[in-house]
Amino acid sequence: MSGRARLTFFAALATLFTAWSLNLLVEAGSWLPQSAALLALQSGVGAGARRVPLARSLTVAAQLLVSLLALMLLFGGKARTSSGDGLLSYLVTDFGALFEQGFRDVNEFAIPAPLTDGIRLLLVCGVLLIGLLVDLLAVTLRMAAAAGLPLLALYSVAAGLSGAASASGGASWFTFLLAGCGYLLLLLAEGRDRLAQWGRVFGAAPRGRVAAGYSGGGQALAPVRTGRRIGALALGLALAVPAVLPALGGGVLGTGGAGEGEGTGIGPSIQAVNPLVSLQSSLNAQDNRVVLKYRTNSPQLSEQYLRILALDEFNGVKWEASGRALTDVPKRMPNPPGVSGPVLADATEVVTSVSSAQTYAQRYLPMPYPATQVDIGGKWRFEPVGRTLVGDQLGKDNFQNAQGAQYTVRSLLLKPTSDQLRKAPAPNPAIKAEYTKLPDNLPEIVVKTAREVTRGAQDDYTAAVKLQDYFAVSGGFRYDTKVSSGTGSQAIARFLADKEGFCVHFAFSMASMARSVGIPARVAVGFTPGEKQSDGSINVSMRDAHAWPELYFEGVGWTRFEPTPRSGITVPDYSRPETPQNEPSAPAPAPSASAAQPSAGPSKAEDCPPDQKKLGECGPAAPGQNAGAGGDGPSAGTVLGWTAAGLLVLALPLLPFLWRGRLRARRLGAGDVLAAWHELGDAAWDVGIPPDEALSPRGAADRLVELGRLEPEAAAAVRRLAGAVEHALYAPPGAEPSYGAAGPDVLLARAGLLAGVSRTTRLRALFLPRSGARVRWAASARWTSLTARAATATTRLRTRIPFWSRG
Repeated sequence: MSGRARLTFFAALATLFTAWSLNLLVEAGSWLPQSAALLALQSGVGAGARRVPLARSLTVAAQLLVSLLALMLLFGGKARTSSGDGLLSYLVTDFGALFEQGFRDVNEFAIPAPLTDGIRLLLVCGVLLIGLLVDLLAVTLRMAAAAGLPLLALYSVAAGLSGAASASGGASWFTFLLAGCGYLLLLLAEGRDRLAQWGRVFGAAPRGRVAAGYSGGGQALAPVRTGRRIGALALGLALAVPAVLPALGGGVLGTGGAGEGEGTGIGPSIQAVNPLVSLQSSLNAQDNRVVLKYRTNSPQLSEQYLRILALDEFNGVKWEASGRALTDVPKRMPNPPGVSGPVLADATEVVTSVSSAQTYAQRYLPMPYPATQVDIGGKWRFEPVGRTLVGDQLGKDNFQNAQGAQYTVRSLLLKPTSDQLRKAPAPNPAIKAEYTKLPDNLPEIVVKTAREVTRGAQDDYTAAVKLQDYFAVSGGFRYDTKVSSGTGSQAIARFLADKEGFCVHFAFSMASMARSVGIPARVAVGFTPGEKQSDGSINVSMRDAHAWPELYFEGVGWTRFEPTPRSGITVPDYSRPETPQNEPSAPAPAPSASAAQPSAGPSKAEDCPPDQKKLGECGPAAPGQNAGAGGDGPSAGTVLGWTAAGLLVLALPLLPFLWRGRLRARRLGAGDVLAAWHELGDAAWDVGIPPDEALSPRGAADRLVELGRLEPEAAAAVRRLAGAVEHALYAPPGAEPSYGAAGPDVLLARAGLLAGVSRTTRLRALFLPRSGARVRWAASARWTSLTARAATATTRLRTRIPFWSRG
């Protein structure tokens, strides 16, 4: 196998090894053999085109064309939308529709996603695109080290997505080892090919002899073996170090899952785990499978929210659960924090029996809040501040979860009144200090809007109700689960401007705005009460996933509010406006009536309760503003645009290198001795020997041999070429001898020139060639010519138009 064929093979192999990491994103792996077959076809076309040889641009074009044709044969008719029989019609309609279907499936399904035709097309096309870039860099351009960039991009996407969707923390060590081995094999193949270009590849010393002292006509110790050892050592360190050092857990290999680590002396602590990754996918799921079933004796089913955990830390990038110490699950949990005697006295104890589906593997246990007692088997730990149960570690990368669990929860149904909330004293200073923290990068529009909405509020309760009504009633917001679920500060500002989103946007925004006006707030994640069945049980499905803000009031504790205008969600009784019963026609003096930024359209019933307005029972709602797509995540077109821009930026430093290579190929391929002589002059100029037009060809050859310190073989090639130039210039017509070795002689002389200079000079000659000044000279000459023509044309026009100088 030739050196270039070996490089082609290992470039495709490295791409396939790295593409294995994408297998974590889908349920089935049948796409991988298809990708391997198409990648082999694409690499074979490239190898054949280089053997012809074709220009580099034509080689890439041939690979693209054949890959598109193969994709047509593989995915033809899958979308069933073609309206024509031509290739263009297929690519624009059927192929485009399948791509669009793939993007919809990616946004809809949680990881691991089912292998639909659209997702299969995206995976195969992604592998082929990365394979084409690796083949171009490693084989066509002979830069195998740079081929690691697209491979790294492919692995990073797979590791990032799988890590965001799994509790184990991303791609396994095996996928990293496989990708690293593929890249090392590619580098070793290129190194062997480069050594082979200098002559015979070095071999190892004979057995029984010490390599360092062996000089009896044998061969030197091969650097290839040393390179292999260095590569294996580096790869081993990359695998071992993150596992040994706790600070590196959760790195590129995903070691150190969520929930591990040391606490404050009481026990392990919860790390910053964000369960919102699949919330949008759950809301948009097609199957809407049931994840929980329960029975309860609660007299108020609308308050039976199943809470998973609270996100109490906002760092400007996302809301997350702060690290807190865990304890053993107590037989009877302490009273909820901040709840006073009168509220506890009016509370009702509720018993709920829950059964979890086998497909629900969350480490946090869904429970009504506040739970007072939990009866469940398995290894669980209790986090007292958030009052949540989290699965304990069972083994390496194995944790207790709620999959198939059956448990009973006793909880309190708190019934605070609006009067109790309005008269609540100032919160505990420690709680207020912790739960009103905001990041420095919070946009000013968030604070400004919060102050405008709560203007005139005399207490925290009135301000909270105004914030809730602003999102749910009067602000013109629209509920839409298709909006990208950004979680950072800029996402909140964009949500306030676009006014469309789903529960994550409403909860995050209200909690942030509440904190900005001094109300302690956090975000709870869990499920709405679900749907009651004919047998009295309640089913909780994936689309019941929900996020809501919890605000703290001294004497009442953490209190749920509902800013999300979603059907099936009720506003808590304590946040309803108190309308006098004896005067139904009088306007209600509720705090929500003065919420800032009222709806642009007139309301048909000003005294309609907020929860009924949310469900559309009081006439048409206020029209949404800025109904364009918002959210924090970029669209597919934006991602492709930025990717193309990034590749263009990376390619800019290579433009001189590509230009010189193309110019050299054109000059040497023309078969003209003078063109070959010009190329030799530019090659010498690139290494620091400027051209001297005053010398004859023979004098220029002697000067080049002397200044370039050429070896005899390269010097002979220069002088042969100089002799051929003299014959071409001075011999009579028809007497020029044929000279077909101009190209090989130029390449031999160029190799000698590059070998005689330092590495820095050699790199500059390759990537910043001095002969590139000819481009500037040519552009300057062209500009001078154009300006001269324009001046001449203007002069002629003036002479032909007799009244030119008149007004």
